[in-house]
Amino acid sequence: MRVIKNYLYNVGYQLLAIILPLITSPYISRVLLPKGVGIFTYTYSVSQYFVLIAGLGISLYGSRQIAYVKNNSEKISKTFFEIIIVEILAVVLTLMLYVVFILIYRRYSIYFFSQSFYIISVLFDISWFYMGLEDFQKIVLKNSLVKLSTAVCIFVFVRNYTDLNKYILILSLGTLLGNLTFWPYLRHMIVRIKFSHLTPIKHLKPALFLFVPQIAIQFYTQLDKIILGAMGKEDAAGFYNYSDGIIRMALTLVTSVGTVMLPHVATAYSKGENDKVKEMVKKSFKFVSFLSIGIAFGIASISIEFGPFFYGNDYEPVGKVMLLEAPAIVPIAWASVIGNQYLIPTKQTNTYVMSVLYGAFINLILCIPLILKLGLYGAMLITVVSEGVVTGYQMIKVRKQLQICDMLKETYRFFLVGFIMFLVIFTLMIHKKLSILLLTIIVFCGASFYILVLIVFDEDLRSLKKEKLL
Repeated sequence: MRVIKNYLYNVGYQLLAIILPLITSPYISRVLLPKGVGIFTYTYSVSQYFVLIAGLGISLYGSRQIAYVKNNSEKISKTFFEIIIVEILAVVLTLMLYVVFILIYRRYSIYFFSQSFYIISVLFDISWFYMGLEDFQKIVLKNSLVKLSTAVCIFVFVRNYTDLNKYILILSLGTLLGNLTFWPYLRHMIVRIKFSHLTPIKHLKPALFLFVPQIAIQFYTQLDKIILGAMGKEDAAGFYNYSDGIIRMALTLVTSVGTVMLPHVATAYSKGENDKVKEMVKKSFKFVSFLSIGIAFGIASISIEFGPFFYGNDYEPVGKVMLLEAPAIVPIAWASVIGNQYLIPTKQTNTYVMSVLYGAFINLILCIPLILKLGLYGAMLITVVSEGVVTGYQMIKVRKQLQICDMLKETYRFFLVGFIMFLVIFTLMIHKKLSILLLTIIVFCGASFYILVLIVFDEDLRSLKKEKLL
Protein backbone atom coordinates (compact mmCIF):
# COMPACT_ATOMS: atom_id res chain seq x y z
CA MET A 1 0.00 0.00 0.00
CA ARG A 2 2.93 2.37 0.67
CA VAL A 3 4.07 2.06 -2.95
CA ILE A 4 0.54 2.77 -4.22
CA LYS A 5 0.21 5.74 -1.86
CA ASN A 6 3.55 7.18 -2.98
CA TYR A 7 2.65 6.63 -6.62
CA LEU A 8 -0.65 8.47 -6.19
CA TYR A 9 1.11 11.34 -4.39
CA ASN A 10 3.67 11.56 -7.14
CA VAL A 11 1.09 11.27 -9.91
CA GLY A 12 -0.97 14.01 -8.23
CA TYR A 13 2.04 16.29 -8.24
CA GLN A 14 2.93 15.36 -11.82
CA LEU A 15 -0.64 16.02 -12.91
CA LEU A 16 -0.31 19.50 -11.46
CA ALA A 17 2.99 19.86 -13.30
CA ILE A 18 1.14 18.89 -16.48
CA ILE A 19 -1.97 20.99 -15.98
CA LEU A 20 -0.20 24.27 -15.15
CA PRO A 21 1.89 24.38 -18.36
CA LEU A 22 -1.23 23.43 -20.30
CA ILE A 23 -2.83 26.55 -18.83
CA THR A 24 0.16 28.89 -19.24
CA SER A 25 1.63 27.67 -22.56
CA PRO A 26 -1.19 28.89 -24.85
CA TYR A 27 -0.91 32.30 -23.18
CA ILE A 28 2.89 32.44 -23.39
CA SER A 29 2.98 31.22 -27.01
CA ARG A 30 0.75 34.12 -28.05
CA VAL A 31 2.38 36.75 -25.82
CA LEU A 32 6.05 35.98 -26.45
CA LEU A 33 5.52 34.86 -30.08
CA PRO A 34 7.61 32.12 -31.74
CA LYS A 35 10.76 34.28 -31.55
CA GLY A 36 10.52 34.79 -27.79
CA VAL A 37 9.65 31.15 -27.14
CA GLY A 38 12.61 30.14 -29.32
CA ILE A 39 15.07 32.37 -27.41
CA PHE A 40 13.81 30.97 -24.11
CA THR A 41 14.18 27.41 -25.44
CA TYR A 42 17.71 28.04 -26.69
CA THR A 43 19.02 29.72 -23.53
CA TYR A 44 17.24 27.23 -21.27
CA SER A 45 18.64 24.25 -23.18
CA VAL A 46 22.21 25.57 -22.88
CA SER A 47 21.83 26.40 -19.17
CA GLN A 48 20.52 22.91 -18.45
CA TYR A 49 23.92 21.46 -19.32
CA PHE A 50 25.39 23.51 -16.47
CA VAL A 51 22.49 22.48 -14.20
CA LEU A 52 23.35 18.88 -14.93
CA ILE A 53 27.03 19.43 -14.14
CA ALA A 54 26.04 21.05 -10.84
CA GLY A 55 23.74 18.11 -10.05
CA LEU A 56 26.59 15.65 -10.57
CA GLY A 57 24.28 12.61 -10.69
CA ILE A 58 23.20 13.19 -7.10
CA SER A 59 19.47 12.82 -7.78
CA LEU A 60 19.66 9.12 -8.66
CA TYR A 61 22.68 8.30 -6.53
CA GLY A 62 21.45 10.10 -3.42
CA SER A 63 18.00 8.48 -3.37
CA ARG A 64 19.56 5.06 -3.83
CA GLN A 65 22.10 5.54 -1.02
CA ILE A 66 19.48 6.86 1.41
CA ALA A 67 17.25 3.88 0.59
CA TYR A 68 20.10 1.52 1.48
CA VAL A 69 20.43 2.97 5.04
CA LYS A 70 16.86 4.17 5.64
CA ASN A 71 16.47 2.15 8.87
CA ASN A 72 19.44 3.75 10.65
CA SER A 73 19.06 7.45 11.56
CA GLU A 74 22.79 7.98 12.15
CA LYS A 75 23.75 6.47 8.81
CA ILE A 76 21.01 8.49 7.09
CA SER A 77 22.38 11.72 8.58
CA LYS A 78 25.99 10.86 7.76
CA THR A 79 25.11 10.01 4.17
CA PHE A 80 23.06 13.19 3.78
CA PHE A 81 25.81 15.54 5.02
CA GLU A 82 28.49 13.82 2.93
CA ILE A 83 26.45 14.13 -0.25
CA ILE A 84 25.57 17.77 0.47
CA ILE A 85 29.27 18.64 0.79
CA VAL A 86 29.92 17.14 -2.64
CA GLU A 87 26.93 19.06 -3.99
CA ILE A 88 28.18 22.41 -2.64
CA LEU A 89 31.56 21.98 -4.33
CA ALA A 90 29.93 21.00 -7.63
CA VAL A 91 27.55 23.98 -7.65
CA VAL A 92 30.26 26.54 -6.81
CA LEU A 93 32.55 25.25 -9.57
CA THR A 94 29.69 25.14 -12.08
CA LEU A 95 28.63 28.72 -11.36
CA MET A 96 32.19 29.87 -12.01
CA LEU A 97 32.19 28.06 -15.37
CA TYR A 98 28.79 29.53 -16.24
CA VAL A 99 29.94 33.09 -15.58
CA VAL A 100 32.97 32.54 -17.83
CA PHE A 101 30.66 31.17 -20.54
CA ILE A 102 28.37 34.23 -20.39
CA LEU A 103 31.34 36.64 -20.54
CA ILE A 104 32.82 34.87 -23.58
CA TYR A 105 29.63 34.07 -25.52
CA ARG A 106 27.84 37.43 -24.88
CA ARG A 107 24.83 36.62 -27.11
CA TYR A 108 21.58 36.72 -25.06
CA SER A 109 23.70 37.38 -21.95
CA ILE A 110 20.82 38.92 -19.95
CA TYR A 111 18.67 35.86 -20.57
CA PHE A 112 21.51 33.49 -19.73
CA PHE A 113 22.05 35.37 -16.46
CA SER A 114 18.39 34.93 -15.53
CA GLN A 115 18.69 31.20 -16.23
CA SER A 116 21.55 31.00 -13.67
CA PHE A 117 19.08 30.63 -10.78
CA TYR A 118 18.37 27.12 -12.04
CA ILE A 119 21.99 26.28 -11.24
CA ILE A 120 21.79 27.84 -7.77
CA SER A 121 18.58 25.91 -7.08
CA VAL A 122 20.47 22.62 -7.54
CA LEU A 123 22.27 23.28 -4.24
CA PHE A 124 18.97 23.28 -2.36
CA ASP A 125 17.35 20.39 -4.20
CA ILE A 126 17.24 17.59 -1.62
CA SER A 127 14.22 15.82 -3.09
CA TRP A 128 16.50 12.77 -3.45
CA PHE A 129 16.63 12.56 0.36
CA TYR A 130 12.84 12.23 0.66
CA MET A 131 12.67 9.89 -2.32
CA GLY A 132 15.17 7.57 -0.63
CA LEU A 133 12.99 7.54 2.48
CA GLU A 134 9.89 7.01 0.29
CA ASP A 135 8.37 10.12 1.83
CA PHE A 136 6.74 11.68 -1.22
CA GLN A 137 4.11 13.69 0.64
CA LYS A 138 6.62 16.33 1.72
CA ILE A 139 7.91 16.70 -1.83
CA VAL A 140 4.45 17.13 -3.26
CA LEU A 141 2.52 19.49 -1.00
CA LYS A 142 4.75 22.55 -0.63
CA ASN A 143 6.20 22.35 -4.12
CA SER A 144 2.66 22.32 -5.48
CA LEU A 145 1.97 25.66 -3.81
CA VAL A 146 5.11 27.12 -5.37
CA LYS A 147 4.09 25.94 -8.83
CA LEU A 148 0.65 27.50 -8.45
CA SER A 149 2.25 30.79 -7.37
CA THR A 150 4.58 30.67 -10.38
CA ALA A 151 1.61 30.26 -12.75
CA VAL A 152 -0.16 33.25 -11.19
CA CYS A 153 2.99 35.40 -11.54
CA ILE A 154 3.23 34.52 -15.24
CA PHE A 155 -0.26 35.85 -15.94
CA VAL A 156 0.29 38.96 -13.82
CA PHE A 157 3.75 40.06 -14.94
CA VAL A 158 4.26 38.67 -18.47
CA ARG A 159 2.23 40.79 -20.89
CA ASN A 160 4.22 41.03 -24.16
CA TYR A 161 7.44 40.09 -25.96
CA THR A 162 9.50 42.58 -23.94
CA ASP A 163 8.66 40.62 -20.76
CA LEU A 164 10.68 37.59 -21.89
CA ASN A 165 13.29 38.13 -19.19
CA LYS A 166 10.57 38.41 -16.54
CA TYR A 167 9.20 35.07 -17.72
CA ILE A 168 12.61 33.41 -17.38
CA LEU A 169 13.13 34.90 -13.91
CA ILE A 170 9.70 33.76 -12.71
CA LEU A 171 10.44 30.17 -13.76
CA SER A 172 14.02 30.00 -12.48
CA LEU A 173 13.31 31.75 -9.16
CA GLY A 174 10.20 29.59 -8.75
CA THR A 175 12.37 26.48 -9.02
CA LEU A 176 14.78 27.87 -6.42
CA LEU A 177 11.95 28.72 -4.02
CA GLY A 178 10.40 25.29 -4.50
CA ASN A 179 13.66 23.58 -3.57
CA LEU A 180 14.03 25.74 -0.45
CA THR A 181 10.71 24.38 0.84
CA PHE A 182 12.32 20.97 1.38
CA TRP A 183 14.66 22.16 4.12
CA PRO A 184 12.43 23.01 7.13
CA TYR A 185 11.52 19.33 7.59
CA LEU A 186 15.14 18.23 7.97
CA ARG A 187 15.52 19.19 11.62
CA HIS A 188 13.11 16.39 12.56
CA MET A 189 14.74 13.77 10.32
CA ILE A 190 18.50 13.96 10.78
CA VAL A 191 20.88 14.06 13.75
CA ARG A 192 24.14 15.93 14.27
CA ILE A 193 27.28 14.30 12.96
CA LYS A 194 30.82 15.39 13.76
CA PHE A 195 32.52 16.87 10.72
CA SER A 196 35.58 14.71 11.36
CA HIS A 197 33.41 11.59 10.89
CA LEU A 198 32.33 12.61 7.39
CA THR A 199 33.98 11.13 4.30
CA PRO A 200 32.35 12.90 1.34
CA ILE A 201 35.03 11.99 -1.21
CA LYS A 202 33.87 8.34 -1.28
CA HIS A 203 30.62 9.48 -2.90
CA LEU A 204 32.32 11.34 -5.73
CA LYS A 205 33.24 8.39 -7.96
CA PRO A 206 29.89 6.52 -7.85
CA ALA A 207 27.98 9.81 -8.26
CA LEU A 208 30.13 10.69 -11.27
CA PHE A 209 29.41 7.26 -12.71
CA LEU A 210 25.70 8.05 -12.66
CA PHE A 211 26.45 11.57 -13.86
CA VAL A 212 27.79 10.22 -17.17
CA PRO A 213 24.45 8.81 -18.39
CA GLN A 214 22.59 11.87 -17.17
CA ILE A 215 24.76 14.25 -19.15
CA ALA A 216 24.51 11.91 -22.13
CA ILE A 217 20.70 12.03 -21.85
CA GLN A 218 20.83 15.81 -21.61
CA PHE A 219 23.15 15.81 -24.60
CA TYR A 220 20.77 14.04 -26.93
CA THR A 221 17.57 15.64 -25.60
CA GLN A 222 18.84 19.23 -25.72
CA LEU A 223 21.45 19.20 -28.51
CA ASP A 224 18.89 19.38 -31.32
CA LYS A 225 17.29 22.52 -29.82
CA ILE A 226 20.70 24.11 -29.31
CA ILE A 227 21.77 23.43 -32.90
CA LEU A 228 18.50 24.85 -34.24
CA GLY A 229 19.01 27.96 -32.10
CA ALA A 230 22.69 28.30 -33.02
CA MET A 231 21.75 28.09 -36.73
CA GLY A 232 19.45 31.09 -36.23
CA LYS A 233 16.29 28.97 -36.37
CA GLU A 234 14.92 30.10 -33.00
CA ASP A 235 11.33 29.67 -34.26
CA ALA A 236 12.02 26.01 -35.07
CA ALA A 237 13.62 25.54 -31.65
CA GLY A 238 10.42 26.92 -30.10
CA PHE A 239 8.23 24.54 -32.14
CA TYR A 240 10.44 21.64 -31.08
CA ASN A 241 10.26 22.73 -27.45
CA TYR A 242 6.46 22.90 -27.37
CA SER A 243 6.05 19.51 -29.00
CA ASP A 244 8.67 17.97 -26.75
CA GLY A 245 7.06 19.68 -23.75
CA ILE A 246 3.69 18.01 -24.40
CA ILE A 247 5.36 14.61 -24.82
CA ARG A 248 7.48 15.00 -21.68
CA MET A 249 4.49 16.20 -19.66
CA ALA A 250 2.53 13.11 -20.70
CA LEU A 251 5.53 10.96 -19.81
CA THR A 252 5.52 12.18 -16.22
CA LEU A 253 2.45 10.02 -15.60
CA VAL A 254 4.49 7.01 -16.68
CA THR A 255 7.90 7.82 -15.22
CA SER A 256 6.31 8.56 -11.84
CA VAL A 257 6.27 4.79 -11.41
CA GLY A 258 10.05 4.72 -11.72
CA THR A 259 10.52 7.56 -9.22
CA VAL A 260 8.49 5.68 -6.64
CA MET A 261 9.86 2.21 -7.36
CA LEU A 262 13.61 3.00 -7.39
CA PRO A 263 14.00 3.28 -3.58
CA HIS A 264 11.55 0.40 -3.05
CA VAL A 265 13.55 -1.90 -5.34
CA ALA A 266 16.84 -0.69 -3.82
CA THR A 267 15.59 -1.60 -0.34
CA ALA A 268 14.52 -5.08 -1.48
CA TYR A 269 17.84 -5.60 -3.26
CA SER A 270 19.81 -4.55 -0.16
CA LYS A 271 17.99 -7.33 1.72
CA GLY A 272 18.89 -9.93 -0.91
CA GLU A 273 15.27 -10.35 -2.09
CA ASN A 274 16.19 -10.79 -5.78
CA ASP A 275 13.06 -12.72 -6.77
CA LYS A 276 10.90 -9.98 -5.27
CA VAL A 277 12.87 -7.37 -7.23
CA LYS A 278 12.26 -9.16 -10.55
CA GLU A 279 8.56 -9.64 -9.81
CA MET A 280 8.15 -5.93 -8.98
CA VAL A 281 9.91 -4.94 -12.20
CA LYS A 282 7.77 -7.34 -14.26
CA LYS A 283 4.51 -5.88 -12.89
CA SER A 284 5.82 -2.35 -13.27
CA PHE A 285 6.79 -3.00 -16.91
CA LYS A 286 3.28 -4.17 -17.77
CA PHE A 287 1.61 -1.23 -16.03
CA VAL A 288 3.98 1.26 -17.66
CA SER A 289 3.41 -0.38 -21.07
CA PHE A 290 -0.34 -0.06 -20.61
CA LEU A 291 -0.04 3.66 -19.82
CA SER A 292 2.64 4.62 -22.35
CA ILE A 293 1.16 2.83 -25.37
CA GLY A 294 -2.26 4.35 -24.73
CA ILE A 295 -0.77 7.83 -24.25
CA ALA A 296 1.40 7.52 -27.39
CA PHE A 297 -1.51 6.54 -29.66
CA GLY A 298 -3.75 9.12 -27.98
CA ILE A 299 -1.37 12.02 -28.53
CA ALA A 300 -0.64 10.94 -32.11
CA SER A 301 -4.36 10.81 -32.92
CA ILE A 302 -5.05 14.44 -31.93
CA SER A 303 -1.66 16.00 -32.71
CA ILE A 304 -2.23 17.56 -36.16
CA GLU A 305 -5.21 19.66 -35.10
CA PHE A 306 -4.05 20.14 -31.50
CA GLY A 307 -0.86 22.12 -32.26
CA PRO A 308 -2.36 25.22 -33.93
CA PHE A 309 -5.52 25.04 -31.79
CA PHE A 310 -3.62 25.05 -28.52
CA TYR A 311 -0.67 27.33 -29.24
CA GLY A 312 -2.09 29.51 -32.03
CA ASN A 313 -2.03 29.55 -35.83
CA ASP A 314 1.65 30.54 -35.86
CA TYR A 315 2.48 27.16 -34.31
CA GLU A 316 1.08 24.79 -36.96
CA PRO A 317 4.39 22.80 -37.23
CA VAL A 318 4.03 21.80 -33.55
CA GLY A 319 1.20 19.37 -34.41
CA LYS A 320 3.19 17.60 -37.14
CA VAL A 321 6.23 17.31 -34.90
CA MET A 322 4.07 15.86 -32.08
CA LEU A 323 2.90 13.14 -34.47
CA LEU A 324 6.52 12.25 -35.23
CA GLU A 325 7.62 12.28 -31.58
CA ALA A 326 4.68 10.40 -30.03
CA PRO A 327 6.17 6.91 -30.70
CA ALA A 328 9.17 7.81 -28.52
CA ILE A 329 6.93 7.67 -25.45
CA VAL A 330 6.96 3.86 -25.42
CA PRO A 331 10.75 3.22 -25.46
CA ILE A 332 11.31 6.04 -22.95
CA ALA A 333 8.76 4.42 -20.64
CA TRP A 334 10.34 1.00 -20.99
CA ALA A 335 13.79 2.44 -20.28
CA SER A 336 12.42 4.08 -17.12
CA VAL A 337 11.56 0.59 -15.87
CA ILE A 338 14.64 -1.33 -16.99
CA GLY A 339 17.11 1.46 -16.28
CA ASN A 340 15.77 3.40 -13.30
CA GLN A 341 13.83 0.61 -11.60
CA TYR A 342 16.20 -2.29 -12.21
CA LEU A 343 19.71 -1.49 -13.40
CA ILE A 344 20.43 1.38 -11.01
CA PRO A 345 18.98 -0.15 -7.79
CA THR A 346 20.71 -3.48 -8.52
CA LYS A 347 24.07 -1.74 -9.12
CA GLN A 348 24.29 -2.62 -12.82
CA THR A 349 25.19 0.97 -13.52
CA ASN A 350 27.68 0.09 -16.26
CA THR A 351 24.92 -1.28 -18.50
CA TYR A 352 22.79 1.79 -17.82
CA VAL A 353 25.70 4.11 -18.66
CA MET A 354 26.54 2.31 -21.90
CA SER A 355 22.94 2.37 -23.11
CA VAL A 356 22.74 6.13 -22.76
CA LEU A 357 26.16 6.65 -24.32
CA TYR A 358 25.06 4.68 -27.38
CA GLY A 359 21.96 6.87 -27.64
CA ALA A 360 24.08 10.02 -27.40
CA PHE A 361 26.52 8.69 -30.01
CA ILE A 362 23.73 7.95 -32.50
CA ASN A 363 22.29 11.41 -31.88
CA LEU A 364 25.66 13.06 -32.51
CA ILE A 365 26.23 11.13 -35.74
CA LEU A 366 22.78 11.86 -37.19
CA CYS A 367 22.15 15.30 -35.75
CA ILE A 368 23.75 17.75 -38.18
CA PRO A 369 23.07 15.88 -41.47
CA LEU A 370 19.39 15.27 -40.64
CA ILE A 371 18.80 18.81 -39.35
CA LEU A 372 20.49 20.29 -42.44
CA LYS A 373 18.35 18.10 -44.72
CA LEU A 374 15.00 18.00 -42.87
CA GLY A 375 15.29 20.87 -40.37
CA LEU A 376 12.83 20.65 -37.47
CA TYR A 377 11.48 17.27 -38.58
CA GLY A 378 14.96 15.82 -38.83
CA ALA A 379 15.66 16.92 -35.25
CA MET A 380 12.55 15.12 -34.04
CA LEU A 381 13.34 11.91 -35.94
CA ILE A 382 16.75 11.87 -34.26
CA THR A 383 15.06 11.98 -30.85
CA VAL A 384 12.89 8.95 -31.64
CA VAL A 385 15.82 6.93 -32.99
CA SER A 386 18.08 7.81 -30.03
CA GLU A 387 15.47 6.77 -27.47
CA GLY A 388 14.94 3.49 -29.33
CA VAL A 389 18.67 2.74 -29.26
CA VAL A 390 18.89 3.36 -25.49
CA THR A 391 15.98 1.06 -24.73
CA GLY A 392 17.03 -1.61 -27.23
CA TYR A 393 20.50 -1.89 -25.70
CA GLN A 394 19.10 -2.20 -22.17
CA MET A 395 16.68 -4.92 -23.24
CA ILE A 396 19.40 -6.93 -24.96
CA LYS A 397 21.63 -6.80 -21.87
CA VAL A 398 18.94 -7.89 -19.37
CA ARG A 399 16.94 -10.22 -21.62
CA LYS A 400 17.89 -13.31 -19.60
CA GLN A 401 17.61 -11.73 -16.18
CA LEU A 402 14.10 -10.36 -16.70
CA GLN A 403 12.74 -12.57 -19.53
CA ILE A 404 12.22 -9.55 -21.74
CA CYS A 405 10.66 -11.52 -24.62
CA ASP A 406 7.84 -12.77 -22.37
CA MET A 407 7.29 -9.25 -21.02
CA LEU A 408 7.06 -7.83 -24.54
CA LYS A 409 4.60 -10.52 -25.67
CA GLU A 410 2.18 -9.38 -22.98
CA THR A 411 1.93 -5.91 -24.56
CA TYR A 412 0.41 -6.95 -27.92
CA ARG A 413 -3.15 -6.22 -26.72
CA PHE A 414 -2.11 -2.69 -25.76
CA PHE A 415 -0.76 -2.01 -29.26
CA LEU A 416 -3.80 -3.53 -30.97
CA VAL A 417 -6.40 -1.60 -28.96
CA GLY A 418 -4.28 1.57 -29.06
CA PHE A 419 -3.99 1.39 -32.85
CA ILE A 420 -7.75 0.98 -33.25
CA MET A 421 -8.28 4.00 -30.98
CA PHE A 422 -5.77 5.98 -33.07
CA LEU A 423 -7.46 5.17 -36.40
CA VAL A 424 -10.91 6.15 -35.17
CA ILE A 425 -9.87 9.43 -33.49
CA PHE A 426 -7.41 10.48 -36.22
CA THR A 427 -10.10 9.98 -38.88
CA LEU A 428 -12.68 11.92 -36.87
CA MET A 429 -10.24 14.75 -36.14
CA ILE A 430 -9.22 15.51 -39.75
CA HIS A 431 -10.21 19.06 -40.70
CA LYS A 432 -12.39 19.45 -37.62
CA LYS A 433 -12.52 22.87 -35.99
CA LEU A 434 -11.49 22.08 -32.43
CA SER A 435 -13.01 23.51 -29.29
CA ILE A 436 -12.20 22.79 -25.66
CA LEU A 437 -15.48 20.88 -25.32
CA LEU A 438 -14.88 18.75 -28.42
CA LEU A 439 -11.29 18.02 -27.41
CA THR A 440 -12.40 17.00 -23.90
CA ILE A 441 -15.07 14.66 -25.28
CA ILE A 442 -12.67 13.04 -27.75
CA VAL A 443 -9.94 12.51 -25.13
CA PHE A 444 -12.41 11.13 -22.59
CA CYS A 445 -14.05 8.73 -25.06
CA GLY A 446 -10.72 7.54 -26.44
CA ALA A 447 -9.21 6.94 -23.00
CA SER A 448 -12.38 5.20 -21.78
CA PHE A 449 -12.42 2.89 -24.80
CA TYR A 450 -8.75 1.98 -24.36
CA ILE A 451 -8.98 1.36 -20.61
CA LEU A 452 -12.29 -0.50 -20.53
CA VAL A 453 -11.53 -2.84 -23.44
CA LEU A 454 -8.17 -3.81 -21.97
CA ILE A 455 -9.54 -4.32 -18.46
CA VAL A 456 -12.10 -6.73 -19.90
CA PHE A 457 -9.49 -8.79 -21.75
CA ASP A 458 -6.50 -8.58 -19.36
CA GLU A 459 -6.60 -10.24 -15.96
CA ASP A 460 -3.52 -8.42 -14.64
CA LEU A 461 -5.10 -5.03 -15.35
CA ARG A 462 -8.26 -6.11 -13.54
CA SER A 463 -6.11 -6.82 -10.49
CA LEU A 464 -4.55 -3.36 -10.78
CA LYS A 465 -8.05 -1.90 -10.82
CA LYS A 466 -8.83 -3.71 -7.59
CA GLU A 467 -5.69 -2.19 -6.07
CA LYS A 468 -7.02 1.25 -7.13
CA LEU A 469 -4.25 1.94 -9.61
CA LEU A 470 -6.83 2.08 -12.39
